[in-house]
Amino acid sequence: MIYRIPNLADDDREVIQLIEKQKEKLKYLSDSHPRRWTGLLSRNTLARAIQGSNSIEGYNVSEEEAVAVVQDDEPLDPKTEAWRALVGYREALTYIITLGSDPYFEYHPQLLRSLHFMMLNYSIAKHPGQWRPGGISVVNEETDQVVYQAPDVEMVPGLIDELIDQLKKSEGIPIFVRAAMAHLNLTLIHPFSDGNGRMARALQTLVIARDGMLHSIFSSIEEWLGRNRQAYYDVLAEVAQGRWQPERDPLPWVRFCLRAHYQQMTTLVRRNEEMGKVYDGIVRLIHREKLPERCDLPLVDAAYGLRITRPRYVTEANVTEFVASRDLKRIADAGVILPHGEKRGRFYTGSPELRKIYLDIKDNTTAPDPYELINIRSQREPSLPGI
Repeated sequence: MIYRIPNLADDDREVIQLIEKQKEKLKYLSDSHPRRWTGLLSRNTLARAIQGSNSIEGYNVSEEEAVAVVQDDEPLDPKTEAWRALVGYREALTYIITLGSDPYFEYHPQLLRSLHFMMLNYSIAKHPGQWRPGGISVVNEETDQVVYQAPDVEMVPGLIDELIDQLKKSEGIPIFVRAAMAHLNLTLIHPFSDGNGRMARALQTLVIARDGMLHSIFSSIEEWLGRNRQAYYDVLAEVAQGRWQPERDPLPWVRFCLRAHYQQMTTLVRRNEEMGKVYDGIVRLIHREKLPERCDLPLVDAAYGLRITRPRYVTEANVTEFVASRDLKRIADAGVILPHGEKRGRFYTGSPELRKIYLDIKDNTTAPDPYELINIRSQREPSLPGI
């Protein structure tokens, strides 16, 4: 027996409606009227998802490094375990993105094992692609206390089969609820020696990607979970209570995930609008300085505080290395970007004027809690007599 899909309250259904509205808005912004910068938005969203999910496991890297992982650039520092973990996660998440539109897709235990191998093949000691060989528990490293005891190893194959069966037979359930339950069950089954959290978060993204409504990476809440790590731990602890107890009510977990989806999509809608304004400001700067129009996307990166390297410029501007070197010198001579380092180690950062384009637009407001929005709305709406 695994954790069953809970009964939803009216508030939960209203929150799902709010998420659907944000999803429609995001689809309109990213698909219906595509702009050149939407590729950067999806790349940065993928980088933040990889960065957020891996930070929960203790692999902390900068956004600059996460973008380098997504673009398959050379690492800024030697290839550490953190770098390899992020590369593995990129491979798995990239595969998940392709599965979002695969007409022959099917949930299967071997799919989970294959995704796990992609994530952890850098360490054979972690049994990549295999179920754990024995018992396992989660230990609080600060207190050295066991905070969760996973089910016996003999139960793992059967529980995974139930999880797959639940995914196949819950078509009438809202997609965000199905995805949340897949995440919860895989996390608490804890079928692998390592990487269970990463796998569960990736599975949640896969379930929503199969909905086909949005670009798969816009469906992910991994970035949000990375920013709200303690709340994530707390709600898992509230539901599990230290051991495998599938008779417990998973509704607090489902509500936590619904809140995450609404706030993450609201953030992405804001970023989409924000990047459009940044892009327009950079186009005006390019025209003023009579720079080549192909430098627009690299300058968007620099406005956001990312480095420009010659290899990255070659990719984003779609030019040869010779043209990239000439363009970068011309842009630097105009004072729009600032050079650092020499020869192969040279990179460029945005000038104060370029950075100001973004900083003047940047919106630091926090997305509202959808349950609070529902509360406020219900208090404002007058009730009818007798109701």
